[in-house]
Amino acid sequence: MNGGSANDSINSKRNNKIEVVKKGTYDQYRIITLQRDTTYVDTSLTIKKEYEHNYLRKDIFGLLPFANEGQTYTVLDFGLKDFNSFPEIGFSGKQFNYLGVKDIKYYSVATPVTELYFKTVMEQGQSVDAFITVNTSERFNMSVAFKGLRSLGKYINQLSSTGNFRFTSSYNTLNKRYYLNFHFTGQDFLNGENGGITTIEDFESEDGAFTNRARLEVYLKDAKTFMKGKRTFFDHNFRINGQKGDNNLYITHQFNYENKFFEYNQKTVSSTVGSTTFNRFGDSYVTSNINDHTRYNRMYNKVGAIYENSLLGKFQFFVEDFRFNYYYDKILILDSGIIPSALSNEINTIGGQYDYRKNKWNGTFSYSNSITKQPMSNFDAKLNYKLNDKNEFVFQYQMVNKIPDHIYNLYQSSYVGYNWYNDFKNEKINNIEATAKTQWLDASLQISSIKDHLYFSNDATDPQQQIISPKQYDKAINYLSVKVSREFKWWKLALDNTILYQQVDQEDDVLNVPKIVTRNSLYFTNYYFKKALYLQTGFTLNYFTKYYINDYNPITTEAFVQDQRKVGDFPMIDFFVNARIRQTRIFFKLEHLNSKMTGNNFYTAPNYPYRDFMIRFGLVWNFFQ
Repeated sequence: MNGGSANDSINSKRNNKIEVVKKGTYDQYRIITLQRDTTYVDTSLTIKKEYEHNYLRKDIFGLLPFANEGQTYTVLDFGLKDFNSFPEIGFSGKQFNYLGVKDIKYYSVATPVTELYFKTVMEQGQSVDAFITVNTSERFNMSVAFKGLRSLGKYINQLSSTGNFRFTSSYNTLNKRYYLNFHFTGQDFLNGENGGITTIEDFESEDGAFTNRARLEVYLKDAKTFMKGKRTFFDHNFRINGQKGDNNLYITHQFNYENKFFEYNQKTVSSTVGSTTFNRFGDSYVTSNINDHTRYNRMYNKVGAIYENSLLGKFQFFVEDFRFNYYYDKILILDSGIIPSALSNEINTIGGQYDYRKNKWNGTFSYSNSITKQPMSNFDAKLNYKLNDKNEFVFQYQMVNKIPDHIYNLYQSSYVGYNWYNDFKNEKINNIEATAKTQWLDASLQISSIKDHLYFSNDATDPQQQIISPKQYDKAINYLSVKVSREFKWWKLALDNTILYQQVDQEDDVLNVPKIVTRNSLYFTNYYFKKALYLQTGFTLNYFTKYYINDYNPITTEAFVQDQRKVGDFPMIDFFVNARIRQTRIFFKLEHLNSKMTGNNFYTAPNYPYRDFMIRFGLVWNFFQ
């Protein structure tokens, strides 16, 4: 959340007397992660706030959004991928805005805090995010928030309608022996899926007849995808010894129950390009009204004991119980074999974790390993050295033996080519990261080695068809990335630069990334009206080199590898004027300003054009009651 300084006073009249009620200091407005890291509510206006003013409410460098707000993203930076040894449901195109356990924040505030976010969208709708948090006492906090979006989009069948509800609470006893964090989320995402434009020549011709993007033909005119999910989560711990001292013993427990539902609907099976009619996704078992359902639920319990020593740090031992059920409503008996109706399993692990925090050093080392039939393991070591307030260094090594996400092993559909049952090997990932945040620049290095990598690719021989299936690459993939950020300031001008270099060593092109991704912002800042208004205005350039960008499949909402068309090498220039008035930040942007000058060669996937020029407005407004 964004927030701000809270040192103002509120004048309130009670019983004909004027009282001055002071707000708390800034460090009494805390934002706390599940890992107990703490930041503070901040209403400043910086270039980072400009980068974060978007649908995901975070910096999206390395992600390329599709044409309509609320659709999926193309991943330009492979380093954004989070490695988790437990299996997930899949359908990765629906996960960008899905708030996971680590995305939920907890709060402790001296007075109630409200935040309102608003931003215009492409057509017929808006994007809003409303949040309020309050402490009923120093020991109990609760927050309620809802983010909603509706955007019709510029192209045929591109509607986005989404909602993210979240409720959190935090509590600790008076003697501080017991701590509890709880949250509930309810989320849903509805998207029209048009399959991309059928004739890119019409788009690239710059013919005025196609300036209205709804005149461009698309593959699917009535298909849509829908995902919803609910999660109940709590994390609590109890200190066994009555008084906290140099030696302490804790019992911990974490619980997570989550269910998800995915649906693909398509009333009209056939697609038309010119005078040719065909089935975009191959043969189907029905002639109309495709209605594919996938259901999933999981329950996770983690119980542990922690021994804490003031000199040695924390030693934790834990056991995990993970149960999942990924299922359909039928068993398919096909010529190629039997497709079962479900994947269900129970995975138990044991592990340990060591935390050390002393002076300038902060380290966490953890290891867990499965003790049930399905092999799985995760070793994670992270060491942080903070030289001073301006210089910090982080080193991390992760070795993961990951169970495949469920969509790779099982999928059922009304389309003949979209039914599979596999028993893929675990993916093996070794990942090294080094990060330096200094007073001169920020830099990071990532080196990854991946074996048995899972991916999707197109099996169709007809270029008009898209019949994808999962595959496993039996050779090693080595990935390298270097990212450097530096801001130069002179007078009231600033130049903020971020450059990412990526290189992949592989025998076959199954992991494709652009070599260079860059973002450069030149902007001016100044105070006006006796410092009542703070102004920020300038230009941002985004660019990535041309490469075989992944395509997008609407049936599974998964990206898949293609080697037919390279995309990239087009600049995306935005002009922005932002302002801060007290605790309100106002954002005005001319998005993709250069689109009419540099030609219609901008895409987020081979048949999906990037966003045209548009004018957008938004604000973030904080209240400290």
